[in-house]
Amino acid sequence: MKFIPQEISDVIIIEPTLLEDSRGFFAETFRQDLFNQAIGYNVDFIQENESKSNKGVLRGLHYQLAPFSQAKLVRVLDGSVLDVVVDIRRSSNTFGQHISFELTAENKRQLFIPQGFAHGFVVLSNSATLEYKVDNYYSPEHERGIAFDDEDLGIDWRLSKDLIQPSNKDINNPNLVDNQDLLN
Repeated sequence: MKFIPQEISDVIIIEPTLLEDSRGFFAETFRQDLFNQAIGYNVDFIQENESKSNKGVLRGLHYQLAPFSQAKLVRVLDGSVLDVVVDIRRSSNTFGQHISFELTAENKRQLFIPQGFAHGFVVLSNSATLEYKVDNYYSPEHERGIAFDDEDLGIDWRLSKDLIQPSNKDINNPNLVDNQDLLN
C-alpha cells in the first residue's frame, strides 16, 4: 500500500498494491498496523457503511459534532465519484479550504478523512457504490451540513448545477460563514 499525504494536512490518499494475472487481481485494501503507522495515531473503525447512488446524486457536505465526530476511510466499489473534503477545524491554517479527488472502481484509491472535516461526493458515472469505514457511530442529533453550493467554498463539482441531485436536507444546509456550530 502507498500512503500519499495531501496538501491539507492529515488527509491521505491510499493506493493499494494490485497483484494481477490473467485470472484477475488481489489487493490488500486495509491493514490496521500500516494504516495507523501512516497516519501517526490509532484509529478504531467501528462501523462500515455502503451506499449506491445514480449519476448526479450529491451527498454532502456532512459532518458530526463532537463527541461524535467521525474519521472516514472511503472507497468506490463500482463507478466513479468526485469526493470532496472541507477543513472545518477552526484552529487549522487551512480552515474553510477544500480538496477533491476522483475515486473510481478502476483506480481503487481510498481516501482517509480525519475528524474535523466535512465530506461529500457527487456521482460522475451512471451509478456508483461507495463503502466507507467510520470511527464513531452515526448520531442524527449531532449530524450537520454545509451548503454544497456555498460560493465562498467555490467547489467545482464537475457537473452542471441542473444535473446535480442533492437531498432536500442538503439543499437547506447553511453556508460555512452561517454555520454557527463551526464559528462559535
